[in-house]
Amino acid sequence: MINYPDILHNIQLEINKVSERGQVARYIPELSKIDPHKFGMHIIDANRNEFSVGDSEEAFSIQSISKVLSLSQAIGLIGEELWTRVDVEPSGDPFNHLSLLEQENGIPRNPLINAGAIVVADILVSKLKNPKEDFLTYIQDISGDKSINFDPEVATSEKETGFRNYAAANLLKSYGNLHNDVDTVLDFYFHQCSLALNCKQLTKLFFVFMNRGKCLQNNTYLTTSQVKRINALMLTCGFYDEAGEFAFEVGLPGKSGVGGGIVALLPNNYCVATWSPGLNKKGNSKLGMLALEMLTTATKQSIF
Repeated sequence: MINYPDILHNIQLEINKVSERGQVARYIPELSKIDPHKFGMHIIDANRNEFSVGDSEEAFSIQSISKVLSLSQAIGLIGEELWTRVDVEPSGDPFNHLSLLEQENGIPRNPLINAGAIVVADILVSKLKNPKEDFLTYIQDISGDKSINFDPEVATSEKETGFRNYAAANLLKSYGNLHNDVDTVLDFYFHQCSLALNCKQLTKLFFVFMNRGKCLQNNTYLTTSQVKRINALMLTCGFYDEAGEFAFEVGLPGKSGVGGGIVALLPNNYCVATWSPGLNKKGNSKLGMLALEMLTTATKQSIF
């Protein structure tokens, strides 16, 4: 029996000793206001036992973690057709680079970089009657938590500074890989990224990917094949040009966001979320990655 409370306590003690905590994201004004000393961590296991330390119930902007959720909803709606518009290869580039998009004729390298997530947003705008409301309901239903919502100030902040996303969307449009109006798609995308959750809520939401497509309420949202594909993409593409490092150090499928959150999972075993706003040079939470490396080392639980 793994003693998760003691392991989490020891991780927090080690994290508290670290003086260099990374830099909070400053290119989105609302995110630059976050206290870099925050740290939270929460685990839910396959038997629905929960363990936490630190600021695990303080909400933060999940940002790119939301890309896994929009991808999940899109796959549920159109299935394999999705892969005609976005590829499944690691990019090796930062999340907002556009050079590959032009080289590869408007087909994003994967759905977890910005350009790929914008294509997924375009699919949802096409398929959903009320895209923002329907996506939010999807998130609330999977997690069983009606309190989850968008942060309108973060969404506005992103819209006002999202010049690269506008460039990506227009480039996609020029190749015929964006079917709706650029402003409409990006309005959805900016709201998607502005979702505010805490570590505890994130683990309950991502329980569905740990539990073969079934959420905490035992409702099935995805087939086992679809879950396998999403988890594979998280492992190979979830940390952009640091995906190999995360697999090497942590050994779990996961996804990061520039709000400082990371969620990761070991299929059929547990789901874990960390939050520490300071980012490393690749845009991933510096202390979050360290905490998860300590977790899989202490528990000897990873996919490898």
